[in-house]
Amino acid sequence: MPENKQPEWLADATFYEIYPQSFQDTNADGIGDIPGIIKRLDYIKELGCNAIWLNPCFLSPFGDAGYDVEDYYTVAPRYGTNEDIAHLFEEAHKRDMHVILDLVPGHTAVTHKWFKESMKAEKNEYTDRYVWTDCIWEEPQGMNCIRGISDRDGSCAVNFFSHQPALNYGFYTQERDWQQPQDAPGPQATLEAMKDVMRFWLTMGCDGFRVDMAGSLVKNDPDSKGTIKLWQNVREFLNAEFPKAAMVSEWGEPDKSILGGFHMDFLLHFGPSHYNDLFRCEEPFFSSRGKGDVSVFVEKYIENYKKADKKGLICIPSGNHDMDRLARLLHGDELKIAFAFLLSMPGAPFIYYGDEIGMRYVEGLDSVEGGYGRTGSRSPMQWDQGVNAGFSTAPKEKLYISQDPKKDRPTVAAQIQDPDSLYQEVKKLLQVRKAHKALSNQEDISFVYAKKDAYPLAYIRSNYEEKVLVVINPSAQNVSFDFDEEGKETIYAFGGKVECDGSKVTAEGQSVAFIRL
Repeated sequence: MPENKQPEWLADATFYEIYPQSFQDTNADGIGDIPGIIKRLDYIKELGCNAIWLNPCFLSPFGDAGYDVEDYYTVAPRYGTNEDIAHLFEEAHKRDMHVILDLVPGHTAVTHKWFKESMKAEKNEYTDRYVWTDCIWEEPQGMNCIRGISDRDGSCAVNFFSHQPALNYGFYTQERDWQQPQDAPGPQATLEAMKDVMRFWLTMGCDGFRVDMAGSLVKNDPDSKGTIKLWQNVREFLNAEFPKAAMVSEWGEPDKSILGGFHMDFLLHFGPSHYNDLFRCEEPFFSSRGKGDVSVFVEKYIENYKKADKKGLICIPSGNHDMDRLARLLHGDELKIAFAFLLSMPGAPFIYYGDEIGMRYVEGLDSVEGGYGRTGSRSPMQWDQGVNAGFSTAPKEKLYISQDPKKDRPTVAAQIQDPDSLYQEVKKLLQVRKAHKALSNQEDISFVYAKKDAYPLAYIRSNYEEKVLVVINPSAQNVSFDFDEEGKETIYAFGGKVECDGSKVTAEGQSVAFIRL
């Protein structure tokens, strides 16, 4: 197994996720662009984030918002040029910030030149670039497919949407003649092609990648052994050529992704993490109604934390482009308390653009570019009270996605001026996190209270020089638990009073405290 050393800059990285088409438009076409991101770098830095995850910005027919890549080497013209993104890397680095791109290695668009060549009846270097059966009448087991669109005899497997043909990285177990092993020439060529893509952008100044569907590449691989081996191969390549490049996986199983050589893995809204128990279910734990349950989440978190064994980071995002907005089910002080949790846990924090001001899920929107129910979480950023909330000077009807139409929609400008705003609380929490190393990305956590159907949640963050007790009570009820250490100093507090007297911790309704022990 290759060494998986954390790049130094990840130790205090706090990420801001930017959906490029919805962040800042500078040419009045109603779509955000890279010059707009450069324009807002100082805002991101001032908030307290020092790293950016940029959703796909490559040439695409945008059937799936850019997750259907037509050309991995070219920035989509609606966002700008390759020179623009090189300038973004440069400007970020001037501010001691880092930028990771979204890598989509599992599939391409049907318009990609690789797929066009792969469809041809005569054999060529791209024939085995995708997962094809040998016969038009046979479909790949357990996968959807496209067929009857070319002279080639066979059906091509797809990942999710029918216009996303699956790239061929081989099958861990082969059950049909057309299922190639990982070490066959086709799968090996696909892997080398993806390394070349990574090499291109890292050479240009990109600082790493968030990898889409990272656990899905090798097929017939129920225990992920083949996929782990594939990513270990990538890890060897990066160690040799780009040791400072960060790798973040969309996998949701840190014990597998970190073994594969990733530095970080997200807890996701799907899979076994119980992440949705906190924010997005009928009774979220962070609702003031106090009917949620954090215990199963904590149980699974501890399991993954032990498996990761401090070799990698488990990241808990505020949300992302695939989830309901945090503010769809949580409101007011509930959001502030949720961020107190998000910004005091181990792992690199990830803030989805607009979550720091409580942007709402926009209800009732028609699907835009494959968004469907996700479209309401992708509306343009709300900067101020100007035209289109400062996002774009295009006519309203030209906006890529409709904005929140409500007059009281939150804006950055208003929240910067309001000392009691969510923005100000997030900024304060990021300052506290930076000031206390025990709260940083790689330091220890131990849970001291996380009972079933009970409040509060309490845990200790610690390192060799400091121990901090974090007490979080989202419920409106006063609660307490036995605890035999006395608090020395409260370094952060929000809402009701929290006391730690050496025998018991008591927390008033809707309260948070970080207490040095």
